[in-house]
Amino acid sequence: MPGDPVLTTSAPPAAASPSVYPNGPLSPINRAQTASGTVAQLQPPSDLWERIRAGFAMPDLQGELVTDREQWYASRPDYIQRMTERSSKYLFHIVEELERRNMPTELALLPYIESAFNPQAVSSAKAAGMWQFMPATGKYFDLKQNAFRDDRRDVLASTRAALDYLEKLHRMFGDWHLALAAYNWGEGSVGRAIARNKKDGLGTGYQDLRMPDETRLYVPKLQAVKNIVANPQAFRAELPLIENHPYFQQVLITRDIDVALAAKLADVALADFKALNPSAQRPVIIASGTPQILLPWDNAKVFQRNFEAYTQGQYASWTAWTAPATLSVSDAAKRIGMSEADLRGVNNIPPRMLIKAGSTLLVPRTEKTNNDVAGHIADTAQVAFAPEVVTRRSTVKARKGETVASIAKRYGQSAASVAEWNDVSANAAFKLGQQVVMFLPVRASTARKAAPARSNVKAVQRSPGKTVIKSKKR
Repeated sequence: MPGDPVLTTSAPPAAASPSVYPNGPLSPINRAQTASGTVAQLQPPSDLWERIRAGFAMPDLQGELVTDREQWYASRPDYIQRMTERSSKYLFHIVEELERRNMPTELALLPYIESAFNPQAVSSAKAAGMWQFMPATGKYFDLKQNAFRDDRRDVLASTRAALDYLEKLHRMFGDWHLALAAYNWGEGSVGRAIARNKKDGLGTGYQDLRMPDETRLYVPKLQAVKNIVANPQAFRAELPLIENHPYFQQVLITRDIDVALAAKLADVALADFKALNPSAQRPVIIASGTPQILLPWDNAKVFQRNFEAYTQGQYASWTAWTAPATLSVSDAAKRIGMSEADLRGVNNIPPRMLIKAGSTLLVPRTEKTNNDVAGHIADTAQVAFAPEVVTRRSTVKARKGETVASIAKRYGQSAASVAEWNDVSANAAFKLGQQVVMFLPVRASTARKAAPARSNVKAVQRSPGKTVIKSKKR
């Protein structure tokens, strides 16, 4: 019997704060003191926006750049509406994590600047996810990126990593604006800019440093969004109601399961399921690598009930297969028993590429391969490609006493290939001076230049994975 899924909440409850008793005469308190945690509120806010506003703790930035960004956002109400509605799935969890770490709640608005709260966003520089992690930075903060998942897109993992990084940067620079600049520009770049200004006797605050335009606008963008959230009426903006309640629950899974089936068992639209589980890059979720899925709060128990009652066969229709050698896509597809087009599609294999030995591919389950994917494969699976070999048809003269095997060895080819090209047996011998047909590799750049320019040369597919340039007889 498969293990039962287990429900957990989106975050552990925060430790209870010690009671605070008055010492001396009572005096009025301000909003900042209320938000600090030293004074307990009688009733939690019903609106998450109110909770976010209460936790604002960063100094305000002012100036023309902030005003410019305020006007930019205010003139695009549809954009604000789409962006804030998209964020409603994730904001509660982020605010919970910020408060648990005693960090300013302005940082919950940062994904508006980074990705418009799109966990599938990818920048031209290959930064990915809601928090826009570069591949190397993601690896530094333990965000796994492999053939089956990209944790830079994962809601829980990427939020944990982003807040870890922001805390680290704040410790380094002692200033939230500089920490944000470093998040965008890099800690080394900000450190060098500060050192230059110190050397020149200049200020070392965010607005004092020389920096790229993108970084110069970064904190003003966040400040503009903060100002709109703080007072939407002033900008004629409408923020959707986001209840001060967890949007999702974690559901632990112990079996690989197709994405489409998981959404069906949870009674959740596929698009909504993917929005909560964006790190799954394939049509199956590998339990040993991603042992939990996120589901809307009320759908978690629906999934559990339907999962336990499911009797229509296996949960996953896919598994992993490791290429035993470097293969053409067509050869790999034949070995697996699927079409070349389907193999390319599900594994994102580009054209004119070979699959390198050791690559892990997603393939259909069969009676022989019906096990869930092992943990070490789920955590380390990679797919690597090599360009197909381009060859040219040539003829060479056989030397005295030469055989198929000796010519094959001389040119680094297999005896079977030489025998096939010349329609002889693999142990055949050639006469002195006999013309022997060979298909020899040429550099791809040479092939690209030469092939179009000569009318007596054409590219043909000689064997799996090898594009051949063949002379045509006039």
